[in-house]
Amino acid sequence: MGGSAGETQSRKVAATMRAAADNGTPFVFINDSGGARIQEGIDSLSGYGQVFYNNVWLSGLVPQISIIAGPCAGGAAYSPALTDFIIQTRKAQMFITGPGVIKSVTGEDVTAEQLGGADAHMAKAGNIDFVAEDDDQAILIAQKLLSFLPQNNTEEPPVVDPVFEAEPDPELREIVPVDGKKGYDVREIITRIADHGDFLESQAGFATNLVVGFGRVTGRTVGFIANQPNVMSGVLDINSSDKGAKFIRFCNAFNIPLVTLVDVPGFMPGVAQEHGGIIRHGAKMLYAYSAASVPKVTVVMRKAYGGAYLAMCSKDLGADYVFAWPTAEIAVMGAEGAVNVVFRKDIAAAGDEAEQARVRDERIAEYKTRFSTPYVAASRGLVDDVIDPAETRLRIADALAVLSNKRIVRPAKKHGLGPQ
Repeated sequence: MGGSAGETQSRKVAATMRAAADNGTPFVFINDSGGARIQEGIDSLSGYGQVFYNNVWLSGLVPQISIIAGPCAGGAAYSPALTDFIIQTRKAQMFITGPGVIKSVTGEDVTAEQLGGADAHMAKAGNIDFVAEDDDQAILIAQKLLSFLPQNNTEEPPVVDPVFEAEPDPELREIVPVDGKKGYDVREIITRIADHGDFLESQAGFATNLVVGFGRVTGRTVGFIANQPNVMSGVLDINSSDKGAKFIRFCNAFNIPLVTLVDVPGFMPGVAQEHGGIIRHGAKMLYAYSAASVPKVTVVMRKAYGGAYLAMCSKDLGADYVFAWPTAEIAVMGAEGAVNVVFRKDIAAAGDEAEQARVRDERIAEYKTRFSTPYVAASRGLVDDVIDPAETRLRIADALAVLSNKRIVRPAKKHGLGPQ
């Protein structure tokens, strides 16, 4: 029947989901479905409603992974959207309404692949987390993902190879350019911090100015969140804020410590971002980090400016340890922009253009020395230590060991009141 879901099938799925909740085990959906079975009318819709309800019931209780292995429409797309991670194969498509319906309603011509293929969902819509070349790779990705995760929200993540020691890594001193205008691939730093260089990146093709994924540090699973200076200078925008907040909330639900690597020039300016809701989307990062009670370790590598400094898990948002490299600049804004505001009158009164440029350069150097260095933040208690980049993995490992028994009791209240 094309994998379509009728009342009985949906009841079987819902019963299995409740069993997973009772036994505290992850739930994996493998979907290839035309959606609700039309012949059964409202009964098939009722069945899907039960599946959706149990998706939400399992959320934050056990990990849920969806594999999209064939064409999925209607409810067969909504249920995966309620799970934690979606893996889509190249042969599969996923959409609410197919090309035929779209053609009849809006007059738009689009193929099934253009509408709901893996590339569209990864790069454009941001609906999926992993792209698999075929079914076999989808299963391997699911297995690797589960290897990082606990069985349920009452357990700690599995510890693998706990004797793997953290050693200083001098090569970390060379990756980040001192010039703040030059980019680099932050994944080079993540793989040097993670055990054996093993890093499973989630949503690798969406909002690529932010990198998120799982790794281990001395055997313990951690969630990495890092600005990507190679893309848009690592700025935070609407999509990256959504991507980061979703990942942070998942890690918090399943007791996975957060390691945040910061090199961010701010939130993305522009009319499109403001009218698109950057305020409410950016607030999701603030909410997710503030709500997270798991161990939180932050490393400021280079730029950390303005509200984005706060949004990348600053001390004030509950970071347990904040380390900074000597190259770090922590301030309301970059020195060049700040000088144009703070010393505008001094520069204007300096005389000709050459003299104005000289005064401006002097003020920039003064601003960096007085306000931007990590030692200023350290003197205020907002940075715990300014560290040698070579010792980053070692210091993170020590911090996570100290925080392994961290316990925070939150006030009793209903969830879901923050930005969604």
